[in-house]
Amino acid sequence: MFDGIMLGVTAAFSLTNLTMVVAGCLIGTFIGMLPGLGPMSIIAIMIPVAIKIGDPSAALILLAGVYYGAIFGGSTSSILINAPGVAGTVATSFDGYPMARMGKAGKALAIAAIASFCGGTVGAILLIGFAPALSSVALLFHSAEYFALMIVGLSAIAAFAGEGMVVKALLMTVMGLIMATVGESALFNAPRFTMGVQDLQSGFSFITLAMALFALPEALFLVMDPARAKQDDADGQIKDLKITRAEARAIAPVIARQSIQGFLIGVMPGAGATIASFLGYAVERNIASEEEQKEFGKGSIKGLAAPEAANNAACTGSFVPLLTLGIPGSGTTAILLGALIALNVNPGPRLMIDNPTIFWSVIISMYIGNVVLIILNLPLIPYIAKLLTIPRNYLIPFILFFTLIGAYIGQNNATELLILVGLGVGATILRFANYPLAPLLIGFILGGMMEDNFARAVNLTDGIQFMYQRPMTLTLLIIGVALIALPIWRRRRSRLSVADGD
Repeated sequence: MFDGIMLGVTAAFSLTNLTMVVAGCLIGTFIGMLPGLGPMSIIAIMIPVAIKIGDPSAALILLAGVYYGAIFGGSTSSILINAPGVAGTVATSFDGYPMARMGKAGKALAIAAIASFCGGTVGAILLIGFAPALSSVALLFHSAEYFALMIVGLSAIAAFAGEGMVVKALLMTVMGLIMATVGESALFNAPRFTMGVQDLQSGFSFITLAMALFALPEALFLVMDPARAKQDDADGQIKDLKITRAEARAIAPVIARQSIQGFLIGVMPGAGATIASFLGYAVERNIASEEEQKEFGKGSIKGLAAPEAANNAACTGSFVPLLTLGIPGSGTTAILLGALIALNVNPGPRLMIDNPTIFWSVIISMYIGNVVLIILNLPLIPYIAKLLTIPRNYLIPFILFFTLIGAYIGQNNATELLILVGLGVGATILRFANYPLAPLLIGFILGGMMEDNFARAVNLTDGIQFMYQRPMTLTLLIIGVALIALPIWRRRRSRLSVADGD
């Protein structure tokens, strides 16, 4: 193993591969900042370039740099204009955008950059030390375990509901689950609930839904409420660029926990950065004190650091099943798998033995890439943050432009724009009625995966006995129940303590 690591270090620090790392990080960061594009599109476009390069190590290092660079840079549009650049940064907007509205855009971008760097670095270190062992853990997860994992994700919806809004959050989750059933499922080719609209045969697009729930309502709110279009700061200046020692101490344990948790979620094939970021946010809110819980959704530094550390660690972790098992952990790694095969590299258990240079150079380059990203991004934060000194009225056309372009690029279909506007108007009405929109998106993301894995598990075991016959499935279901029971118990205890005080 040590010899393999030294081979990887030598290869990763070659001039060609260092150039590939920097180029991949630059391209990925830029793509991540643009709502709607995401790493999948650009990596698919760059596969011919990778094949032209010829060297599998250099090609994969370039594509991997684009992947984690996009996750790293995707937080920018989430924080500044509430338009998530990639799916994995949706949770970043929950507290990042409120911080930006308070004139703390610079601090929010700095926290996101540091949390992303730490998450990616911890992920790279764990990848170097435990990749072979973790590949055997990933094999333990089957349809039953994935179904239980989705239940854990859904049980965390209380983390996205404000005080007294748990029922509304549940209703939004159910709505998301209903929307996830539109179109063909993985098990049945027959279209469902499409209402005769052929363009809905493949279901709702995630990008379209994310834009409709967050970016479009924000633009409409700015139009309808002129007071909202004004900066919350009287002088319109970006301030509080530096992170204080107290803030650093507060987010350090959050970053540490979510880096490890995010990496472990990323290791599971099919989980990915999006689920890791949502679960990271939910876990940190549920374990926070009652006073800190009230800050979540209003500009909490912990609520910002948690998903950023988790999604970057998960991005790194997703390379474990890809390289060691030949199983893609997400849509993006599925495209990377295709690129590997096109380069005549067969990922799997023997990759580490047959092609140690490729295996270890890619892993070592991930750490180098995180250093490159932090060097590229931190100096630019004051300049990027100044985007918010532009009057909000002038930003509205840009928000609408990126929202419409992002939705259209996702499907290359004009009907998607009509769906975007319809869902956006509905989301705006729900926001006026004080309904949390994040649970709807979580229900939509997890609903399809939960349905497919449940159906497969039922078919394999000829019933639902898998829920208690498989120890790991049962453990995950118990964790899901605990996540639901913990907030209820804490609220009940606080009410009893208040009553005793009276």
